[in-house]
Formats: sequence, structure tokens, C-alpha cells
Amino acid sequence: MTSPAAGPDGTPPPGCPAHVSHDEGTATDTAPGAEEEADTGAEAGTPEPLYGPGFAADPAATYTRLREYGPVAPVRIAPGVDAWLVTGYDAALEVLRSPERFAKDPRRWRALADGTVPADSPVVPMMMYRPNALWTDGEEHVRLRGAITDSLSRVDPNALRGYVEHSADTLIDRFGPKGEADLLGEYGATLPLLVFERLFGCPPELGEKLVEGMSGIFDSDADSEKANALLAETLARLVALKRAEPGADVMSWMMAHPAGLTDEEMIHQLVVLMGAGTEPQQNLICNALRLLLADDRFAGDLAGGSMPVEDALDEVLWTDPPMANYAIHYPTRDLEFGGTWLREGEPMLISLAAANTDPALVSDRRGGNRAHLAWSAGPHTCPAKDPARLIAAVAVEKLLDRLPDVELAVGVNQLAWRQGPFHRALAALPVRFPPIALPVTADENSGDSGWNPSPAPSSSILPAEISTPREPVSASEDRRRWWSFLARWWRGQ
Repeated sequence: MTSPAAGPDGTPPPGCPAHVSHDEGTATDTAPGAEEEADTGAEAGTPEPLYGPGFAADPAATYTRLREYGPVAPVRIAPGVDAWLVTGYDAALEVLRSPERFAKDPRRWRALADGTVPADSPVVPMMMYRPNALWTDGEEHVRLRGAITDSLSRVDPNALRGYVEHSADTLIDRFGPKGEADLLGEYGATLPLLVFERLFGCPPELGEKLVEGMSGIFDSDADSEKANALLAETLARLVALKRAEPGADVMSWMMAHPAGLTDEEMIHQLVVLMGAGTEPQQNLICNALRLLLADDRFAGDLAGGSMPVEDALDEVLWTDPPMANYAIHYPTRDLEFGGTWLREGEPMLISLAAANTDPALVSDRRGGNRAHLAWSAGPHTCPAKDPARLIAAVAVEKLLDRLPDVELAVGVNQLAWRQGPFHRALAALPVRFPPIALPVTADENSGDSGWNPSPAPSSSILPAEISTPREPVSASEDRRRWWSFLARWWRGQ
């Protein structure tokens, strides 16, 4: 990684901490001799670490320091793994909307290709190339993304709402009589898994292994190589199962799509979908619940009987997006961007959290302002922001409706955050509340699992009546239904 380049007269470049002003400028082609100039540029100092307990506890302080460099700053995302972090809102939009200059394909990552970054680095599973829609560009991206969006567009959004509501009730029934719960482990992490299992025809025993593997590749202190192996092995079993026993589910529709996905491609599309539909979703649910329960601005509304859930979701997506730093891109050539010379193949992470809180933005970030970058932007923007928001809103509303007197069991400052450069994730969300009595219902005597709305279809497939056969719609963006893809929303997919 190169440092910001000094000017011809030896003065610090725009964006350097020593420069009087911070230039939010645009990227240009490298001028003749720029490579040599960059080699002799001013030292940027040690890259700021985006891992460890200090960063997890207070990432905003890190972003404040990084802004002294300008819109792009040098960071270290794991021991021995350096990258650039885009912290400016306008600069982030420019990267996300300029695929001709900033590509997604990680095979461009020079430091990984030449062995500078070891293959067993904890961040590699989250950054390595996989033949899926997240890590491809151009026509290949269109083909792979089309198989996903066309298949997911067949899901009835009303059925999705029903699944979320019924799942939320089922989970609350489990811990409600106890008067206490960890809303992360017993609610926020479990509900998205139930939705994923249902829509994708995934048996629960495989779903649990998938969540274990996916959580492991997010955490910087976990054995990410082992977690990645577990994820790959379990997804291979799931693909083999659905090839042998197709049903009315998203996986079977993807397999039958004209894109002709191979088993390997299927596995890697599922990595994208699993990553989008579980870990970030649980973070959005729990971060919103934390805000509602801990912030005095919302407490009065809750006590008065109203539930400002939409406001809370907007604020979380602005200030604590579930994926804080991701949407990784690679310069397609050496170029100058925001006052910094970037080399071809150096990873650039978009700090969705820092860009959203850019001091240059002047806006009210509560109550309806949705110009944040939590869903990314550009060709890899998330087309599933509406369903992702729907799942979170229903989950939060259901919990507050069923447990109106719920409160944090510890002080908000005692809540711990999981370590890792990419996500903004609580380690636990302990709460207490008056125990609730469960009414006796017909379902309790019928042997129903409590997951499927009545009438209860098989738990491994979607009922055929909730889907509508239709022509593939990937060729026309306007025809895609909002439930088009459980995407990597904050991460640039």
C-alpha cells in the first residue's frame, strides 16, 4: 500500500493530516510519473486497526481520527492485512457507482495473490473470490444476480410477513414465561434462520451448521478457516439434497433457472444469501432493540403506547449499520482519489458507518430520511432493502407488543460488541420483563411446530400456492419485485 503523495514542491498532498484543507476531490487517471511520485510521498503512519476490543467498543472514535486523512485513509483490518477505508459520503458514492474504475473481483487483490497476505488470515473468508454475484463484475455479475433475483421474485411478500410474524410469536412463547432472555441468541439470531430455512427448503440441522459457519467467518477472534470449511461442507450437502429432492423453494427455482448454475456456483450464491439473510439481519434487529430500550428519546414513546420502530430502524441504519465496513472494491488501475494515490489491486473498504456520519452531511437522520448507504449503492446496491426492513420491523414490533414492559437487564454501557472489522454486532442483549402467561390454543394440541401458518405445509418446502410462475425478470430492473434478493445489504451487494 502506498501513502498519500507529496506535491512537487514537497508540500503535503490534499487529504494528508498536515494539509490545511481536506479535499473531497474526484478520482483521475494516474498522471505520467505519478507512480514514482507516490513512491516518495509523505508517510501516512501506521494504518489504524479496525479490529480488537478498542475498535469494537468505540468505532466512532476511530472514524474521527481517520477523517484527518481526508475521504480515504489507511487501515489494518487484521494483523498483516492493510487496506484503504473510504470514510467520506460523496467519495463512497463515487466508488460504488464507478465500476469501470473500482471493481469487485477479489482476484485483483495483489497482496493475497503474491502471498503477502496469508491464505489463513481471519479476514480472507470474507474477502476471497467466490463465483457469486457479490464478487463478479460485468456480464457474469448480471447472469449470477439474475438467477437470484428471478428466483426470489417468485416469493409472495405477504407470505414472508406471515412467516416472520409466526416465527416471532413462536420464539417469544419459548422465553416469555421465564421473564428474562438474551434477545440476541434467543430471538434476533434465531428468527432470520427460521426465515432462511423456510424459504430455501433447508432442514433445521443443516441450518444450525450454516449459522455456526457464517458467524465464524465474521468474527476476527474465531477460527475463520475452520468456519469457512464448515460452511462449504454444509452448503455442499444442502445443494446435493435439493438436486435430489427439488421442491417449491428458492433453491430449487435457482437450480432450474436458465442461467444454468453449476453446483459450485449454487454453493457460492448461497454464501451471499446466507450472509445477507442471517448475520446482518440479526444485527439490525438487535441494534434497533438496543436503541429503543436504551435511548431516552424513544422511551417516552414506548411508555405512551406507541412504537417508533421505523424511526429506530432509520437511526440504526444511519449510525450503527449492521455491516459497518465492507463493500470491498479494487482500483482497476493506479489512480488518484481524494488526494491519495491508490495502486491497482489494493483493497478499498467502504465505511458505511463513517460515510453515513460524515460531518459534511447536514441532515436529520431520524424519521424517514433514507439516503444512508447501509444498503450500498451503484450496480451492487441491495435490491432487497424492503424485505430486509420488513423482517426487522415485524420482529421488533412483535416483541414490543408481546413484552411491553421489557427493559435492559444491564446498563447500556455494559453491553459488549463482537470484535471484527466488518460488522457492528452485539455479543448479547440481556433483558428482563414480567413473565407472560401463554394462552392455550388449538395449535398447542395439534402437534404443530409453531413455524408454519395454518394450514401447515411441510417444513422443508414453500407451499406451492404462495408462488406464481412467471417469466424471468432479470432483463428489466423495473419488473423486479421488491423481494428480489436477501442481499448483502450493507456490504455492497
